[in-house]
Amino acid sequence: MAKIIEFTGPVLVSRNDQRYGMWSVDGTLTFVRPTTAPDRVLDGWVLPGFVDAHCHIGLGVGGAVDEQTTLAQAQADLDAGTLLIRDAGSPSDTRWVQQRPDVPRLIRAGRHIARSRRYLRGLGHEIEPDQLVETVRKEAWDGDGWVKLVGDWIDRGVGDLAASFPAKIVKDAIAAAHDEGARVTAHCFAEDTLDDMLDAGIDCIEHATGLLPRHLPRLVEQAVPIVPTLVNIATFPDIAAQAAPKFPDYADHMVRLWERRRERVLEAYEAGVAIYAGTDAGSVIKHGRIADEMKELHDAGLPPAAVLDAAAWRAREWLGAEGISEGASADVVLCSEDPRIQLEAVSHLKHIVLRGSLVR
Repeated sequence: MAKIIEFTGPVLVSRNDQRYGMWSVDGTLTFVRPTTAPDRVLDGWVLPGFVDAHCHIGLGVGGAVDEQTTLAQAQADLDAGTLLIRDAGSPSDTRWVQQRPDVPRLIRAGRHIARSRRYLRGLGHEIEPDQLVETVRKEAWDGDGWVKLVGDWIDRGVGDLAASFPAKIVKDAIAAAHDEGARVTAHCFAEDTLDDMLDAGIDCIEHATGLLPRHLPRLVEQAVPIVPTLVNIATFPDIAAQAAPKFPDYADHMVRLWERRRERVLEAYEAGVAIYAGTDAGSVIKHGRIADEMKELHDAGLPPAAVLDAAAWRAREWLGAEGISEGASADVVLCSEDPRIQLEAVSHLKHIVLRGSLVR
């Protein structure tokens, strides 16, 4: 670790607050000039390390992966400038990752909670409705303040997306998580699932592809953010093509959700819904794609500063993590240009600093 790093470029404390003159001293940020000369001098536009708010460390296509693979996943995210990960469900016990100083910080959510035979094998707890409340309590104890529900999935008997659990039981389960001091997020593709989750007092919605105008005021009033995972939604046409011969209604539904993906995100942004960047890395999505997700949000219509809020300043605040402030951990990235103007600068970062250690 370089004991003292001097940052000579503009420091973006927030989307509207720019300062000059910042140092990392023994891994801690300060705006007070040290009495000792710096060991390294880094130039560039400084902003907090990126947040991947929907990422699966320790998860592979078939379920849990070994430690070497988990570290490779974390390293790929680190190399992309992701310095804070909100896990969105993993079958691996990744507490050990949190003890390593050389990988991104990790906020765990435990395993997905899904309906029996209604989810991808090996990924989550597969349970019946009468087990939901108890399972949610257990995951609330085991995680870092988050529980992940699979709100809907294909019901082969119906031939389309359908809710995983009855609305009344979901409400009881979310209340149980809140009793334990945890927040609940839910995988939601379909339209009606959002109504059930909002009625139940959900804390966050993943994907939100079924977002309709009727949901927007409720999301704002209840302060429920969405994590659209647009790089994952891009896979919907392939999923639909594979499903079409046996489940044509489901395939058609998935294509329609994909077609309106950007329109829905823009409508949410314009309505004042909080939006956070998440890649859904793990399983079929490669790690290290936070810049791709930021580009997708921009392509949906969000201005660069709003995209950066979704992946940096506001995302960290939402998760209770430090940004750029006196005494905060030196977890920052540096761009060669102002990313609020040239968002593509996040795709080729100049420097990455984690816990005061220069990654590159």
